[in-house]
Amino acid sequence: MANKTLNISTSPHLTKGLTTVEIMRNVVYALMPAALFAIYAFGWDALLLLFTTTASAVLTEHYLCKWSGKTSTVSDWSAVITGLLLGMTLPPAFPLWMAFLGGVIAIGLGKYVFGGLGNNTFNPALVGRAVLQAAFPVAITTWSTAFTANRFTEISSSVLAGPFMKPTYDAVSGATPLSAFKFDGILAETTDLAYGLVSGSTGETSTVLILLGGLYLAGRNMLNWRIPVSILTTVYVFSGILHVINPESFPPASFMLFSGGLMLGAVFMATDMVASPLTSLGVVIYGILIGSLIVVIRIWGGLPEGVMYAILLANAVSPHIDRATQNRVYGTTRKRQVA
Repeated sequence: MANKTLNISTSPHLTKGLTTVEIMRNVVYALMPAALFAIYAFGWDALLLLFTTTASAVLTEHYLCKWSGKTSTVSDWSAVITGLLLGMTLPPAFPLWMAFLGGVIAIGLGKYVFGGLGNNTFNPALVGRAVLQAAFPVAITTWSTAFTANRFTEISSSVLAGPFMKPTYDAVSGATPLSAFKFDGILAETTDLAYGLVSGSTGETSTVLILLGGLYLAGRNMLNWRIPVSILTTVYVFSGILHVINPESFPPASFMLFSGGLMLGAVFMATDMVASPLTSLGVVIYGILIGSLIVVIRIWGGLPEGVMYAILLANAVSPHIDRATQNRVYGTTRKRQVA
């Protein structure tokens, strides 16, 4: 009879492991329906934008790795995710040279200077967008109309603008739903918001498709569902209370939930495994913080949207939330453990 070996080891006992490459690749799969809908809604402009930001992120990561004498890490798909997410936070007719610069910043400043994958303090795509918003405030707040008849036969003049040249826009939408409400008191239909039938960033497309992507990742245990649930619940409850108090001044909760980049940020950006807390209580506190900041900025801030700033601020305090919510080691007091 053949000899059998019994291996005895300490926990954890893993029966099936998921690699970083598998997780990142599935995140890309989950993003694809919303990205393809954005291309359908905005045509060549959205396709070129997403291609440019993704190519820029991938090339930047590859050459920074080569420059520092390391093996290129582009095969882990993380740079592809950063590029796609960056492109989805930008207006469809955003000049391509600015978009390319954003990809370089997202990887170089948002990821590489912190040590690469697994070490970034902030979501890299949002770092890139934050710099672009500070550098090009007009271009990043100029919106094009969705579902135009010529979106697959023509490319907007602004898209092909030369570097450091002032872009010219062929057709400009009046405002995003958030801007229209904040400055003019106009409410968009909830169904239009949910299905992406409005102007705005490339990622302000079908929130239904974004949620389906999130459910896919959560179902495969590749996303901590507590984070988006905490964010969306906080926004819904907080804005709902305000609307009940004064419906003339504050929008209904459904409008706040489906407008802007909330769904994209809650599902794909706030859930960044590196920049978010690890403890179960910590992620709930993290989500409540983000949701509260979004409502505060949208209602009382000078800008109509606050998702980017809310997530970046929460990224900054994420390590402190983790430290404050660590489970007590058996046999010790919390005070002794912290010490």
